[in-house]
Amino acid sequence: MDSEPSSRRELLKGGALAVGAAAAGASVSKTALAQTPAAAPALPSYAVNEAPEIPVSPDVIAYGVRSHYVKSLRIQEDGRAPGTTARYNDFGLTLHIQTPLQDSIGTIQASSLHYCATTKGAFVPDIDPAQHTLLIDGLVDRPRIFTMADLRRFPSVTRFHFIECIANSASVTHVNVQQSHGTCSNAEWTGVLLSTLLKECGLQDKATWFVAEGAEEVKGASTMPINKAMNDVIVAYGMNGEPLRPQNGFPVRLVVPGFEGIFNTKWLRHIKAVDQYQLNMNDFGHIRRDETSAALGYTWGPKSIITFPSGRQKLPERGWYEITGLAWSGNGAVRKVEVSTDGGQTWNDAELKGIPLPKAHTRFGLMWNWDGDEHVIMSRTTDEIGVVQPTREQVAKVLGLPYSPQFRPPGTNNTIMPWKIARDGSVTNGIA
Repeated sequence: MDSEPSSRRELLKGGALAVGAAAAGASVSKTALAQTPAAAPALPSYAVNEAPEIPVSPDVIAYGVRSHYVKSLRIQEDGRAPGTTARYNDFGLTLHIQTPLQDSIGTIQASSLHYCATTKGAFVPDIDPAQHTLLIDGLVDRPRIFTMADLRRFPSVTRFHFIECIANSASVTHVNVQQSHGTCSNAEWTGVLLSTLLKECGLQDKATWFVAEGAEEVKGASTMPINKAMNDVIVAYGMNGEPLRPQNGFPVRLVVPGFEGIFNTKWLRHIKAVDQYQLNMNDFGHIRRDETSAALGYTWGPKSIITFPSGRQKLPERGWYEITGLAWSGNGAVRKVEVSTDGGQTWNDAELKGIPLPKAHTRFGLMWNWDGDEHVIMSRTTDEIGVVQPTREQVAKVLGLPYSPQFRPPGTNNTIMPWKIARDGSVTNGIA
């Protein structure tokens, strides 16, 4: 009944607003004419495709693709001794596939860009999760076979952790971050704690080690201390919000935070609790003569890498830039990152982006005004237990080994990586 008067009121109100706007516009125009300001610069024009070049397919709607302007890709590891990778390539296999850390944003590497490695070049198994099982036996009171459905019935955890291969930073001739540090990635992992499953099986006190075995045809297996299993090891079935990808262990894998990459067993099918160290194929070359060196050999020390500016990148002109990169430690969370722009003579504290998480990548940044001269930039990490990332020279001195530009520390290499900026802004490997 009131609809017509209401409509008229709204119409009149709209008309009044329009008149008011017109009057205000006239007033502004008069003021503008009186002040006669300089002409405003023209806004830049942007090329926008009115329609996609390729019609959207059902597959794109179902899963999604990145913009075709984004070109970041993984690469197969290079720089090894002649013939090392050839024997894998001949059979359509890969050894290490490196993530493009130089292009990373934030701290997480996308599942599709996460580094991956296979056990001695094994084929990636095609596993039906409905048929896959995980056996836990050995020194337990109640050996059990868990299906994937069983694992999902236990309380889950979701945590961020890096995984890094011992081959990372293996060469001193690398030209960019992807070659020097590309066998390391950080992801969000979801699964059930191994400690939960071992308690469910009644772990016996005399168990001091456990053996984790994968389902690939060469049966990769590793032996680890049982106290690590009861601490923070995850039996993971999720990665970055979706199921694991085949190259990263689908349908289930171990995530062993802070430990060398090979211990993070993929395609997990068997865990056995034992009372003595067992030599498996994955353990060959990883044995230490005493318990102290064994403990240190398992865990990655504090490490960092500047991702910008870094090898094969270029500063276009003098001025302000943010030196940025990633820092991490197998000992826990990153406490501090320092950046040097003069080859290590002086250091400045970088800003940590967000709250550092245990055994996970932390993004850091430092604003720097490049003066156009030559500089050697580097970063170093201090972790939560006070360990400081060393230089290669320091490691050689501690180990009593001769140092040369070709020196590479044995075992896990967490030494400082320098980048050299030339006067033309180009960035190259800074190792002398």
